[in-house]
Amino acid sequence: MKILNLYVIRNFMGTFLMAIGILTFGMTGSHLMKVFEYISSGVPIRNAFIFLLYVLPIVLAFTIPWAALVSVMLVFGRLSADNEITAMRACGVSILQIVAPIIVIAFLLTCTCLYLQLQVGPHYLGEARNLVKNVIVEQPTAIFEPGIPVRYSDLYIYIGSKDDNRIHDIQVYRMGKNGKWEQDVTAASGIVEVDKEKQMLNVILENATVAAYEGGRNSKTMRRTFSKELTFQIDYGRGFNAARVSRKDKYLTAMELLARMSLDKKRGEDTTQLEVELNQRVALALAPIAFLLLGMPLAVRTSRRETSIGLFLSVLLAGLYFGAVLVSDTLRESPKLFPQYIVWIPPALYQIFGAFYIFKIAKR
Repeated sequence: MKILNLYVIRNFMGTFLMAIGILTFGMTGSHLMKVFEYISSGVPIRNAFIFLLYVLPIVLAFTIPWAALVSVMLVFGRLSADNEITAMRACGVSILQIVAPIIVIAFLLTCTCLYLQLQVGPHYLGEARNLVKNVIVEQPTAIFEPGIPVRYSDLYIYIGSKDDNRIHDIQVYRMGKNGKWEQDVTAASGIVEVDKEKQMLNVILENATVAAYEGGRNSKTMRRTFSKELTFQIDYGRGFNAARVSRKDKYLTAMELLARMSLDKKRGEDTTQLEVELNQRVALALAPIAFLLLGMPLAVRTSRRETSIGLFLSVLLAGLYFGAVLVSDTLRESPKLFPQYIVWIPPALYQIFGAFYIFKIAKR
């Protein structure tokens, strides 16, 4: 019996490690692009890769369950297709004995996901956000990317290219209170400076042309003026400090969420959004067990060796589970629909149907 269990564990862990490596690399792809952008903007390589390490825990919280599902589908699908499960059962080994070590592994993976979702992930996600803000302070041109608009308050800033803290081919739009265009500024070149004491960014444009409408509603005329030097100030400090006073719930650990919920309840405020956040994290962390319970009997029943079939079913099941849980985000503003309880529908369905089919197979 020990030999059979070790055989199943070895197959499962080999596939799991390969799957988690591929999935984690794929899900961190967008973050890797940011790292390379920061490095090209002059940000120290050390800080750029620290940012990647900060977002890794929350990525692992999603890739660990998904990798477990891929492993279950591929390993048990192959064992069933090769009639190895049939041979084991013919020797008096029940399906529950075969899957028992994988249940233990799934439990350990669930504990790991709970730790990542409730404690480590949110904390380091907030640290990654703060690191990006510090990058803006230390390397102001890092926020300016050619062809991508940068918005601050009523300003939209476009640049064509940049070189260190010097920017070129600049277009600045100033919007009015009603969101309509008020002023258009163009300049061939400029420089970005940072005042760390006042926490201000100074965008200094050289040889700038300013176009703006003047006159009444029925007699507006466009007037163009030339300025040898024109400066825009961006108060990044005000937004930075305000964000620290009230952190978003996705950056709070489980204990911090519970503390904020307790405080809001004492104030008589609605805590639905905080409850949704906490319930979502727990539901997502329980995914390894849910995926095992449903994925294993499904793999046995399909009995396919083809990797493509297993991968397709893994993507489908994981997408439905994660998507259904995250749908509750759209209902955060509707407390009458009880989104904090709706989030538990996918985990309940997966585990109920999975347990039912496992016992159904075991009775054969």
